[in-house]
Parts: sequence; structure tokens; C-alpha cells
Amino acid sequence: MQKLIPASLDHLPANVAGPTYERSALTVGIVHFGVGGFHRAHQAMYLDRLMAEGKAYDWAICGVGVLPADAEMKRVMDEQSCLYTLILKHSDGRREPRVIGSIVEYLFAPDSPEAVIEKMASEQVRIVSLTVTEGGYNFNQVTGEFDKSTAEIVQDLQAGAVPKTVFGLVTEALARRRARGLKPFTVMSCDNIQGNGDVARKMFTTFAKLKDLDLGRWMEGAVHFPNSMVDRITPATTAEDRNMVAEDFGIEDLWPVVCEPFTQWVLEDDFPLGRPEYEDAGVQVVHDVEPFELMKLRLLNASHQGFCYFGMLAGYTYAHELFNQPEFAQFLLAYMNKEATPTLKPVPGVDLDDYKNTLIERFSNEYIRDTLTRIGTDGSDRIPKFLLPVVHENLEAGREIGLSAAIVASWAKYCEGVDENGNPLTITDRAKDERITSARRQAEDPLAFIRNEELFGLLAEDQRFVEAYLTAAQSLREHGAVATIASLAQN
Repeated sequence: MQKLIPASLDHLPANVAGPTYERSALTVGIVHFGVGGFHRAHQAMYLDRLMAEGKAYDWAICGVGVLPADAEMKRVMDEQSCLYTLILKHSDGRREPRVIGSIVEYLFAPDSPEAVIEKMASEQVRIVSLTVTEGGYNFNQVTGEFDKSTAEIVQDLQAGAVPKTVFGLVTEALARRRARGLKPFTVMSCDNIQGNGDVARKMFTTFAKLKDLDLGRWMEGAVHFPNSMVDRITPATTAEDRNMVAEDFGIEDLWPVVCEPFTQWVLEDDFPLGRPEYEDAGVQVVHDVEPFELMKLRLLNASHQGFCYFGMLAGYTYAHELFNQPEFAQFLLAYMNKEATPTLKPVPGVDLDDYKNTLIERFSNEYIRDTLTRIGTDGSDRIPKFLLPVVHENLEAGREIGLSAAIVASWAKYCEGVDENGNPLTITDRAKDERITSARRQAEDPLAFIRNEELFGLLAEDQRFVEAYLTAAQSLREHGAVATIASLAQN
């Protein structure tokens, strides 16, 4: 057994690939906020591919943690010199390990905000990237406007405040670059939001204008925010994963990453200060990301929401368990074909029928062991972004909305906090208390859950939606989740 440290790279087991490049020759060109499993399975992996080909040596990553929970990542990254093992879990049970070396530094903003700001303000940094989750962009789900009332934002907007949020840190770094005559870095969002670059532009420049109107106006014209679409199922690392890396590969890795073999990244080519040669690593660099992102958000991401709440209500733990029953695949394909696909634009080079069938295969991979709890996290952020746009567009066009309404009903039932067997459900949501309160009022007011206009707009007043929603809710109460989706899939 060997610890994963630089000295061990020359002694990795024969079945474990590792960096073939000299990490001491790398320099930081990217600062990344939100170094979780997905970033390490995705963007950092693509850079590692390039570096293995002798490219992108001046584009290494400096990771940044902003939240208190990121302190543990800081400890692990420091102990392992930012090395980690990425294990692809194939559907036939095969495991494919690789040690990734493209992250070379990690900063914990609560302990050293000045170091984070100065790192971004340095001339060598030309991209600041983000995987801060859907909720990290701090905007109202219905109006799309920046929320300046949260305690952290109020604190960061005070004169002379030491920045604590990603908005405060990035804005201060851009202010320093401007004062020093340096061109601004590009802000590259890699989160699951439609038009993620456009959203990032609006949120960061709005914050900046609240802090310094002139600076905010300068950012609107000078800073580039490319859109992107990212995709790779990456479940949270478990103790079982750590033990597997140790037992199967002889590596003591404090925080390995496991993921599916499939990966996709579609990126708008808008980088005035340059970028890595991503296309050489398999990234689709395009002029217009929107068709790809709509495909992913409304098929993959909305389908995740489409099965996770039904599954948890029925007492399941893992995504793959659901697909041992054909009802779940039939329901999802019905949703994708009848309701999601009509809202999509043509996607260059993609056969949508193949894509949808591939999604079912990916969800069925038993070795990924993706938990329904993880998939169902933060419904208050995900349902409005992934599913409700499908509902609103179909209502306006006079198309079907019954399956989408049923998914909303499954979320509402899940938020009551008890499954069909009387077992408590773990609800993880930024607005957990509000969701639970409204869900438990449904006995006296069947529309209580969807009366929240910040989430649902005026859906509680739309007769077609209300009828479909109440029908699904009644079926969930009387017949249960599996019977409900089986009936819906056949209609």
C-alpha cells in the first residue's frame, strides 16, 4: 500500500495510469471555484489528457474552496499535493483507474482571501472557472434577478469588507487587474444552467455594479463569459470507493473520484486571452452551445428529477435499482419523447433517439451506484431550471404536460418527508423548511405546494396543469409510485 503523493508516481501499479508529464513544469493558468467530484472527473480530466500529450503546461489549475465544508478538501489536497485517482466504472464491471495531476494548488478562501484574490489578479491567470452548483449563482428562480438580500452578499457589499463570496472575490480580482492595466480573465461557468455563461455575466456584473457602478459597467463590456454544456454522472465518493482503490490498486487515496465512462463538454469559443487546446482532448468547441445544453438539461437532468423522487417514495436507494423494472424506463422515454423533445432545437451531429436510449443505459449502470438522495438534492434549484421550462413552453404551445406535472407531484410528495413504507426521507434543499411546510399542507389544500410563485409562477392557476398535477398526486397517495408511473407511461 502506498500513499498518493508525488514520490509514489514512479511506483504506481502497472494497471494504474499516471501523469506522464513533469508536474514541476506546470504553471497555473486557471483558477477554479468548486473543486468537487464533478470538476475532478471532468474539466481537470480534460486538462490531464492534454498535458499527457505535452500540451497546456501553462494551464494548470489552482482550486479554490469558499464554503466552510471545503476545509476538508483543502486538507486532502495539501496532503496529496492535489493528486487524486479517477476511476471509470464501466457497465460490465470493469474499473479503469488513472491518477490525475492537472490541479497543482488549492486555496481555502476563508483562511486566505487575499491569496485567492492575488492569484486571480496575476497576469498568468487567464481563466476563472466555476462549478458552484445551480444554487451558487444567487438569483431568483422566477424573475432571474440577482438576490442582493442574502446575508453573505450584504456583508460583501459593505464598504471595505473582506470578500467572502465567489462574487466578492472575483470582482475584487478584476478590479485589481483593471487598476494594474491587465486585461480581464475569462469567467467560464461549467454548471448545469441554461445559458450558464449568460447567467454568470448577469450575476457577477450586477454584484459589481452594486459594489462599484463604474467597475460593473466596465465588466459588462470587458469580461467574457462563454456558455458551456457539461455532462458526466459523478456520484459522491464513499468509504467503499476509498477501500476499493486501496484493495484493488494498492493506493491510499483520501478522496478518489468515481464516475461513468461517458463524458461530454460543449464549449463556446470565446476566450480573448487564449485557452487550452480543448478540442484536442475531445471537447466540442462550437459557436452556439444552446442546442446542446437544452438537450442535456431537458433530457438528462430533467429525467434525473423525473425518476429520483418516485424512486425514493417507493423505497429505493440507487438509480440503477429502478431500471430493473421496465416501468421506469418506459416512463422516462415517454417524458423525453412526448414532452421534452418537442421543446428542443435541432442538435448538430446528434441523433436524439440514440441519445435518449444511451441515457437509459447510463442510468442503468449498476456499478456507478449513484444514490437517489444525491440526484434529488436541491430540488428548489433544479426543478425550476430543468423541468419547469418544459412545462411552460408546452402549455403555451398547447402540447402535453401530464408527465411533467406528475414529476412535480412526486417532488411534492417526497417533500412530505416519508416514503410509502413509512420510513423517513432525507431532504437536502436550500429551502428545506419551506418545502416541507408547504408539502405537509397538501391534506388541507391540495395545491399548497405549487402556490409558491417564486418557484412555479402561475401554474397553480392553470387549469390543465392543475388537473394533471392533482390526478398524479391522487394516484401517488392511493396506488404508490411504481403503479403511478406505469399508468402514466401507457397513456
